[in-house]
Amino acid sequence: MNPRTAVLRAGILFCANVVLADTVVVTADRMVDVLAGRSVVRPQITIADGRITAVSSQDAPAAAGARRIDLPGMTLLPGLIDMHVHLTSDPRISGYRRLAFTDNFWTVVGVANAKRTLEAGFTTVRNVGSANYNDVALKQGIELGYISGPRIVPATYAIGSTGGHCDSTGFPPSISTPTAAIANGPEELRAMVRKLHKYGAEVIKFCGTGGVLSKTDDVGAQQYSLEEMKAIVDEAHMLGLKVAVHAHGTSGIKDAIRAGVDTIEHASLADEEAFALAKQHGTYFDMDIYNDDYILAEGEKNGMFKESLEKERMIGRKQRETFRAAQKAGVKMLFGTDGGVYPNGDNAKQFATMVAWGMSPMQAVQAATVTAGEALGRSQDVGAIAAGRYGDLVGVVGDPMANIGLLQSVSFVMKGGVVVKQNAQTP
Repeated sequence: MNPRTAVLRAGILFCANVVLADTVVVTADRMVDVLAGRSVVRPQITIADGRITAVSSQDAPAAAGARRIDLPGMTLLPGLIDMHVHLTSDPRISGYRRLAFTDNFWTVVGVANAKRTLEAGFTTVRNVGSANYNDVALKQGIELGYISGPRIVPATYAIGSTGGHCDSTGFPPSISTPTAAIANGPEELRAMVRKLHKYGAEVIKFCGTGGVLSKTDDVGAQQYSLEEMKAIVDEAHMLGLKVAVHAHGTSGIKDAIRAGVDTIEHASLADEEAFALAKQHGTYFDMDIYNDDYILAEGEKNGMFKESLEKERMIGRKQRETFRAAQKAGVKMLFGTDGGVYPNGDNAKQFATMVAWGMSPMQAVQAATVTAGEALGRSQDVGAIAAGRYGDLVGVVGDPMANIGLLQSVSFVMKGGVVVKQNAQTP
């Protein structure tokens, strides 16, 4: 082979490798550095094979041959993380209205909601309860490219006690209802954790107290003993799984923390002792403080049980007051909306509520990025714009640190280095 041919062939191979590497450079006016808790100007982010390889200033040289995406006038944030969603739910179909639809209808709902959620800037979600292993199906469909959606951490079914919040309590004994994840006593609960893990659960969710959307129980009543909670947590942790507990009531929250759960969902009636326990154990609070507005405005029209509306009126403001107190006490706080109780895709509406009830805009964004990544145990992948993590980026026109409401209308979304959304009006 003569030297000229050798050089030409090497050049072709080099170009082929550049294409395969799919290197892209993204620039904007600002970037929110959630690790440092500050905004930086004129960032330049280099992404190759779906992961960030460099974060620098636009004064630094760009990677040779890389595609460029320039976003003047915009602020870049890490892909957002919602730690509490139900993608296979639609709040417009509530109460007994759900009985008009076949079981697999909710998977179709999930396909639409997954797309809406991703395009709203949420590139990762934790789906904490769905029937028929629908969240695992969505995850598989997204990962194989059949549908568009965020990275999903599935819980499959939420585990519940007989007659508790996660059981079907709106029917007489003559009507048989599915009990796929109802378990009582330590041994049944350990077996249930193993079963859900077998079929795809990557986090375990259980209902430790009553709830709002269940028809017959007391929202604050504890529904599993400390011994039962420990059985769930110990088994899940042995399998390498995190544990989330639905818990509104004070005693249930505190026993769940003592049992070693990783995140408390809702946490509405937590008290000072619960805050101290959470700080001692490193437990996160994941509080859905926006959806009270939606439930009280739309719930009756949507067919929600009147018992649920009454419970929401009782507990909604108290939950927000608890959120403010927990934040002030130094509890580690997450961003979780209970999407599905209000429309999936509107997740970012909660940011403004979090700021109104005590967080700074930076703290609210950190709850949905770096802190969420830590709580998932996936800081190496998600939660920040940093070398080694996925190329998950969100862009908004303007500065969300000055106006947190801007996050309700993102203009640019990238997941794993692939542009998912780029509005025509994007500067």
